[in-house]
Amino acid sequence: MPEVIVLRWGHRLRDKRLTTHVALTARALGASKLILADVRDEKIKEKIESVTKNWGGHFIFEMGVPWKQAVRDWKKKKGLVVHLTAYGENIQTSDTLQRIKATGKDVLVIVGSQKVPSEFFSKKVSDFNVAVGNQPHSECSSLAVFLDRFFEGEELSKEFERPKIRIFPQRHGKKMVKFDDSEPLW
Repeated sequence: MPEVIVLRWGHRLRDKRLTTHVALTARALGASKLILADVRDEKIKEKIESVTKNWGGHFIFEMGVPWKQAVRDWKKKKGLVVHLTAYGENIQTSDTLQRIKATGKDVLVIVGSQKVPSEFFSKKVSDFNVAVGNQPHSECSSLAVFLDRFFEGEELSKEFERPKIRIFPQRHGKKMVKFDDSEPLW
């Protein structure tokens, strides 16, 4: 299965929670890493690392990397760059997802938060411009739909390694178990 990482471009102070939600969505739905490009925010980094520590799995949060450098480094590794934008090819009505998957390459998904640089739409930066519908909506929802379709729903049953907290699904009520460090879950 190809690796998917997410590049978050634009981090507005009034939208800090949304950047956190983008990172949580990326982690929960199968991405292995989020790059918060161009800026640093230690609080979000601490939050995401705390979630990963408590809920398990491997997820890397990197920040402060200039977006051009991140894209350049990714392309040197022969990865694809997918820009999620309402102006792109519709994920439902085009064959764009099939073409992405047919390459078998690892994918860097770019999600913005505000008006993105026009270069994002160019072939030089993005191999694919993909729209999750051609209407304005949240980048978090676009990322969720893209990842779910890319991984064909398999990510929803993923077991995260070495969790300290685990939810046991219930028809009614809530059941959650916390494990201390000395008690391996599996």
